[in-house]
Amino acid sequence: MFCLGLLSTSLAFTSCSDDDNPEPDGDSSFELVRDDFQGEISDGEVVLASGTYKLTGKIVVKDGATLTIKPGVTIEATDLDPASNRKDIRYIAVAQGGTINVEGTQQSPVVMTATTKEPAAWGGLVICGRAPINVGTTASAEVSDLAYGGTDASDNSGSLRYLRIEYSGYSYNSEKEFNGLSLFGVGNGTTIEYVQSYQGSDDAFEWFGGTVNAKYLVSINTHSSVGDDIFDWTEGWSGTGEYWYGKRTNDGNRGIEADNNSNNHNANPISNPTIKNLTLVGNNGGGENHAIKMRVGTNGSFDNVVLSNWGTGFDIQHNESVAFVTAGTLKATNVKFDNVVTRSKGQKTSPGKDSENKDIPGDIVDVSALYTVNDNATGAGNGVDQPTWAQGWTVGF
Repeated sequence: MFCLGLLSTSLAFTSCSDDDNPEPDGDSSFELVRDDFQGEISDGEVVLASGTYKLTGKIVVKDGATLTIKPGVTIEATDLDPASNRKDIRYIAVAQGGTINVEGTQQSPVVMTATTKEPAAWGGLVICGRAPINVGTTASAEVSDLAYGGTDASDNSGSLRYLRIEYSGYSYNSEKEFNGLSLFGVGNGTTIEYVQSYQGSDDAFEWFGGTVNAKYLVSINTHSSVGDDIFDWTEGWSGTGEYWYGKRTNDGNRGIEADNNSNNHNANPISNPTIKNLTLVGNNGGGENHAIKMRVGTNGSFDNVVLSNWGTGFDIQHNESVAFVTAGTLKATNVKFDNVVTRSKGQKTSPGKDSENKDIPGDIVDVSALYTVNDNATGAGNGVDQPTWAQGWTVGF
């Protein structure tokens, strides 16, 4: 069988066959095999031009190398085979100085998925940058063990556009789990737009410090085994989020879980993102039935927010985050509450331990000053329904 390859500046060619023959891959020394996509890309550019590539291990894009993924490409993580010597967890990671360019379109998104259509079937996408974090100048990523963090707020790790990440969230243990998209110290020179996480078992999107902005994000979780948050930030993230839509119909965790630093609530830089045009839809069930939980010193501002079917709208914890409410910097303007039992609640830090070495509950405080109500708020664009911008490339609505 013969097909025309894709002619580009890197002269990449894609075979139409499903055999294991290496494909020419531009100016990189990496050997690109369609049915055995794994290894380290250490130089040049590797182009995934069309069709499906079987992810059989980890892919790491190293400093100075580039992975480019063209419209309509599918990357399918294969199942772990206990009988095989190849036991690497399947995931894609971009190291500091590496670049990933996902060039999907509304009509032809790029899809990262798995052979087994179940949550936690593979890892996910991990990007590590050189932007500031608050757990040290640099740190080692929870998954991938790559370094992240630094002093370059405008660091550029590439571009993600029209990308769908499905069935992610492999867990080594309760402290080491993949998210759909993990952003470790990623700088604001990076573009993140039109990305969906679908049926991932851990958080859909998580920011570990950094300054990167993210627009047009979608998460849909309906599977009974999906149990963590939709959006999550920690370690000093200070970017902007615009047009986020998150929905869960299962007993998963919160819509947003937001931290600064659990070991030092005043660590700098303080987590302080700006979130605009946000819709979070829950099922009014589960053990952590909060639309938005802000704690351990995070700050942040929200505008044009729709919260639907939650036990609690805003849950503000610990002295430092409560103080931001009092100061008027942690705030949410133009919020529509739809079937939300308690709009807000606040609690100060525990004053210490009791005789059984258990935390003494902190004082309950009124934090209702943080929000203003607008029953005409549109959230991500269409209230609780699918936004126009999410049509054509997402699934699960």
